[in-house]
Amino acid sequence: MEWREEAIVLGVRRHGESSVIAEVMTRARGRHLGIVRGGRSRRQQPVLQPGNSVEAHWRARLDEHMGTFILEPVTLRAASLIESAAGLNAVQLAAAHIRLLPERDPHPRLYDGLAVLIEHLTEPQIVATLMLRFEIALLEELGFGLDLARCAATGQTDDLVYVSPKTGRAVSRQAGAPWHDKLLALPAFLAEEGGAEGADELREAFRLTGYFLARNVFGPRGIKEPEARHGLLAALAKDGRSTVS
Repeated sequence: MEWREEAIVLGVRRHGESSVIAEVMTRARGRHLGIVRGGRSRRQQPVLQPGNSVEAHWRARLDEHMGTFILEPVTLRAASLIESAAGLNAVQLAAAHIRLLPERDPHPRLYDGLAVLIEHLTEPQIVATLMLRFEIALLEELGFGLDLARCAATGQTDDLVYVSPKTGRAVSRQAGAPWHDKLLALPAFLAEEGGAEGADELREAFRLTGYFLARNVFGPRGIKEPEARHGLLAALAKDGRSTVS
């Protein structure tokens, strides 16, 4: 059994004296593991950094085996990430999110989102927005999608400013007014094209996705929110992009 496909490195862990187990994300085959022989060598280490794009060649005797990887560099990003705390944490957070998915389960939408994200890791403002979109897509892929397109009460598609914490559906300003203190804020840029993406809007958006991730994903699995998420929010705040405090 074998295949070749472009992939994004998520992480590695030691395996024996000189090898590593590499974890990558591919568009057609999802999150995939494989042994890289000599992966701890000076030549291989720069290639195996999280966030790098590689050409992956996987081989195994049987499909259910872990198999081995030969990973050839396509785009190496480690050097540029040294100066970007937001970028480093974004890569780690995206990898943590993807690990919530079953191995070898294809999720092309998330792969495409990750591919766009890693192209902007040194641009904090863009990273913030792309990570929010990634978390919304993740919730949908896990079966907990948010409905931010129309009001749950009236069906209208404009003036959507709230989200129900119970249903994850948008609520209009008028319909939600009597319960505004019990509803989550819906930033305009998530509800419509061209909405503002200022500090307050980003803060509200990360609180929104964080709430549903905690309730529907982290809590039921008995796991904590990834440390990289706290690190990303702190890096964005330091950069002047105020988020969750």
